[in-house]
Amino acid sequence: MKSIAIIGGTGLNQFPGATHSESIELDTPYGKPSGKIEKLTLASGAVHFLARHGQPHNLPPHQINYQANIHALHQLGITDIIAVNAVGGITDKAPTGCLSIPDQLIDYTWGRAHTYSQQENNDPLLSVQHIDFSQPFNEEIRNALISQGKALQLPIADSGTYAVTQGPRLETAAEIAKYERDGCDLVGMTAMPETALAKELGIRYASVCLVVNPAAGKADQEITMEDIRAVVDKGMQQVTTLITHTVSALHA
Repeated sequence: MKSIAIIGGTGLNQFPGATHSESIELDTPYGKPSGKIEKLTLASGAVHFLARHGQPHNLPPHQINYQANIHALHQLGITDIIAVNAVGGITDKAPTGCLSIPDQLIDYTWGRAHTYSQQENNDPLLSVQHIDFSQPFNEEIRNALISQGKALQLPIADSGTYAVTQGPRLETAAEIAKYERDGCDLVGMTAMPETALAKELGIRYASVCLVVNPAAGKADQEITMEDIRAVVDKGMQQVTTLITHTVSALHA
């Protein structure tokens, strides 16, 4: 039986329209997660919800305890994760306002605790392992998101390569040009090591990326937080609608 968790990113610290039943505070061998995990009931079924950046939003991407977040969800028996990421758009496949369901990523981060294959925590669950990461995102969840998005007539992009950068600064125009040459369509700061850690624990994982701005050098004007917030406010309504319908499809 599937047990679904939603990891909310920038702009999605709470899940609107959900009925709250329980707040769960957990500890893990890797420390505490970003915050309490909320047990929610949507119109389409029960889910768990974790705000990646904390409540309130105060954890920058490079200081999130990704190991603790994913391990806490594992402790709760989560089988499927739908992650929400706010990203910049690099190519024509990722216009501002688009909901992209990436199928690939390239990891440009550094210094993050990126695996459970380590000795210092004495976690009995894991030994050294070499996961197959050819396809980082789960196809069944991706296909459910895509089909529901198309049925709802949302601005869905059914593929894309996500460049994961260190942050918290935004990228230079030269860096974005490099990522485009590397084949990336999206740029964000939080998909790794989250995706790989979920795979190490056998949790199926997919991402909904809301494109909130053109990446550096891709627009004629400076990127402002005011412009980003306007797109986030509208786009997250579409994201929550999409996830609600997808949860129903996955439970079917």
